[in-house]
Amino acid sequence: MLTLRLALRSLANRKLTTALTIASIALSVSLLVGVETVRRGIRESFAGTIRGTDLIVGARGGTQQLLLSSVFGLGAPAGSFRWDTYQRWAAHPAVEWTIPLSLGDSYFGFRVIGTTDAFFEHYRYRNDGRVTLAEGVLAAGDRDVVLGSDVAERRGLGLGDAIALTHGLRGSGIMDHEEHPFTVVGILAPTFTPIDRSLYVTLDGIEAMHEGFMAGGAPAPSAEPGPSGPGDADTTGSRPADSGSPSPDGEGSAGGDGSAAGEGKADLSAFLLGTKNRFESLRLQREINTDTAEPLTAILPAVSLTELWHTIGYAEDGARIISLAVLLVGLLGMLVALYSTLQERRREMAILRSLGAGPRRVALLLVLESGVLAAVGAVVGMVATYALLLVGRGVAERHFGIFIPLSAPQRLEWLYLGGVIVAGVLVGLLPAWRAYRNALQDGLAIRL
Repeated sequence: MLTLRLALRSLANRKLTTALTIASIALSVSLLVGVETVRRGIRESFAGTIRGTDLIVGARGGTQQLLLSSVFGLGAPAGSFRWDTYQRWAAHPAVEWTIPLSLGDSYFGFRVIGTTDAFFEHYRYRNDGRVTLAEGVLAAGDRDVVLGSDVAERRGLGLGDAIALTHGLRGSGIMDHEEHPFTVVGILAPTFTPIDRSLYVTLDGIEAMHEGFMAGGAPAPSAEPGPSGPGDADTTGSRPADSGSPSPDGEGSAGGDGSAAGEGKADLSAFLLGTKNRFESLRLQREINTDTAEPLTAILPAVSLTELWHTIGYAEDGARIISLAVLLVGLLGMLVALYSTLQERRREMAILRSLGAGPRRVALLLVLESGVLAAVGAVVGMVATYALLLVGRGVAERHFGIFIPLSAPQRLEWLYLGGVIVAGVLVGLLPAWRAYRNALQDGLAIRL
């Protein structure tokens, strides 16, 4: 106890060196714990982009391509499939609900998604989060569009504004659909997912704005929709569109799942489905993947998300390595500070020896100083990390879509904390060994 009090008094006597060393350790620990916490938040945000969906079905292609295009709005879908194929699977006895998706258009780089009200009814993200309106109403006619919160904010759009969508995706748009403008009827509440960066129209809207493309050119502007042509790169139906008609989900749908009866609907890019019993998912996936009527690919979202995370997981390993390197630099800085002060503290050590302190106690004193510096620095770093997360988590969620949950330090954080303290004690062994070997007269002799 006396040795600990001496160590604390010694550190207090060297305020500047002590404060700088603690700050160095605290910053290193804060970076290490912060990276781990943010990494966990990114992973949960990534995995929570879609919840409650049992299967994602699209044209035959790669699983990652289907996941990225239908959920994250990245890349182009592999292709399209017929509306009657979608209807056949939507009516499957194991299927409870479906969400049809038609992709292929954009608006200043934001993805345009043709769907039905089933999307707003059944789509879930994170912890049972629901897609809700901040203002306005859902799209009902073929000239209505609902904006994600990011789209409305970045483009400065509000209810009643007219916009023209672009045929094609980011960087590859062919032309604007100026002959078929859309009116903003609703703006979604922020979800901090790709939903915020998307625009939602009805399937009839997708059909109507592509009328005339079958003739090999852009349609002439008209107030009323004419004969239907192919859709986007993945929407090429031929059913005549009814101007101002509600979406299939609102008229003639079965159970509000978008499985409307009708002939000649535009082709779809993908659809999400939920099963009546989750044990049916694997059997239904195998049934869809082996169907010969029209080649489709069905994926389990949870499995594909895990595979994708493992593919890009090298980035988080790199961040962890950098954090450990910073921590090592902090510990080496503490070692240099302790070792360099030994020359200045020669007389202090000699006086302690002359008062009866043995070489072991002097060595223990330096080890305790090192341990106290590491412990205080680790605690300060941990507190600073959670304080910054408390203040900055909202900013991270708004600007980067990263949801960082605030919870008690988990096992890994406690291991980091204990590891830093143990490493600090070990770092103090070198100056302690040097002080242990110094003789009593070493500190009393006058050096010129």
